[in-house]
Amino acid sequence: MSPAAKPHKTHTSPTSRGPRASYAPHEIVERALELSRADGCVVIADERSSANLRWAGNALTTNGVTRGRTLTVIATVDGAEGTASGVVSRSAVTAEELEPLVRAAEAAARTAGPAEDAQPLVADVPGSPDFTAAPAETTSDVFAAFAPALGEAFGRARAGGRELYGFAHHELTSTYLGTSTGLRLRHDQPSGTLELNAKSPDRARSAWAGRATRDFTDVDPVALDAELARRLGWAERRVELPAGRYETLLPPTAVADLLIYQLWSSAARDAAEGRTVFSRPGGGTRTGETLSPLPLTLRSDPGEPGLESAPFVIAHASGDDSSVFDNGLPLGPVDWVREGRLERLVTTRHSAGLTQSPVAPAAGNLILDGGGTRSLEEMVAATSRGLLLTCLWYIREVDPATLLLTGLTRDGVYLVEDGEVVGEVNNFRFNESPVDLLSRAVEAGRTERTLPREWNDYFTRAAMPPLRVPDFNMSSVSQGV
Repeated sequence: MSPAAKPHKTHTSPTSRGPRASYAPHEIVERALELSRADGCVVIADERSSANLRWAGNALTTNGVTRGRTLTVIATVDGAEGTASGVVSRSAVTAEELEPLVRAAEAAARTAGPAEDAQPLVADVPGSPDFTAAPAETTSDVFAAFAPALGEAFGRARAGGRELYGFAHHELTSTYLGTSTGLRLRHDQPSGTLELNAKSPDRARSAWAGRATRDFTDVDPVALDAELARRLGWAERRVELPAGRYETLLPPTAVADLLIYQLWSSAARDAAEGRTVFSRPGGGTRTGETLSPLPLTLRSDPGEPGLESAPFVIAHASGDDSSVFDNGLPLGPVDWVREGRLERLVTTRHSAGLTQSPVAPAAGNLILDGGGTRSLEEMVAATSRGLLLTCLWYIREVDPATLLLTGLTRDGVYLVEDGEVVGEVNNFRFNESPVDLLSRAVEAGRTERTLPREWNDYFTRAAMPPLRVPDFNMSSVSQGV
């Protein structure tokens, strides 16, 4: 989850602007820093533009383009008992609203107690050469090749007696980060999602497919429609199954949803305090323990081709796994699980010191690789009897001590017998822990880029393999579709 660099532009100095002047993003960062009276200051300007298409019943319904800016000011104030921080974020900040915003952050810092995560603000990081360039913007042109292909998919679906529903969304966020210690960093993040549903005319059968993309040049709605048509064909035969444990093939999208939640639950401090599945009985963390007999490696890398993310920390707030004091800290590749062994937990500089762990902030992507080469289709062909899932949704945590999650299957659970899909079965509620699943998985297929269905409002840059689990817990039958 890289656009070409914009040409450098020379702008009028912010100090020469009138009170109602409009600032470019880098100028508003400089002006906010100039206005600051705090001991330390971090300013983050996020410039967002988005384009979208929506369709229903094989016809486009809406499209649009939006733009917006969010400004976050983080003020730090030194005191006898420690350093306090105050954070204020606002959208659509005008020039005359800038100083009140800075003062509000300073007031929040002065009325707060010492920040537990206080650290010296990051310094001595080389600046981004395009910091003063205009923000990157998306437009409806991003769909120039995709839209005609979507129209062809509509025609094929209409001729085949099925209806297509869904949406395509593309967003470009240019983040400008400046600090009183001299950091001037900028990152452009493109992110695109495609979700496509096919339904039978009576709406009794439904199938889903999704894709993540940076620019919509690598998604093929015609191919996705063909895949959905095949799944609707499978659903013509209905088989009712009871709750129970079944050999189950989890597709990459389902694996992504489970492991993203695992990443979000892997703060080192929480583990060291005995509050998570990664806590060691008797104290400490489970770092170094084997989680899976398979050679699974779960990692993040800001430079991963096709999944590029910010190469430095962008923290709008502090929490167990993030700290505003770490803004601008460089990010590199990190293995969370290496060859089946728990290698790292998420840390800030502060929590790394508390837990005696390496500094390892979370990055904006997640990749699981087990060395497998089989596609999901090849894994189906090697299945004597089992279930093939489409996706998971409505995932919720039941027990943080085991990371037990519950949720529902959706848009197609299929019965596989003797290497072939023989029909669709009812949906289920599941109860599973992703950590426990890793210990029980017996096969990982080929890793591929995927779109998490449940979490794609927050996390889109993932690559996962399909997993074979011999005893996936379908805890009850669900009426969901």
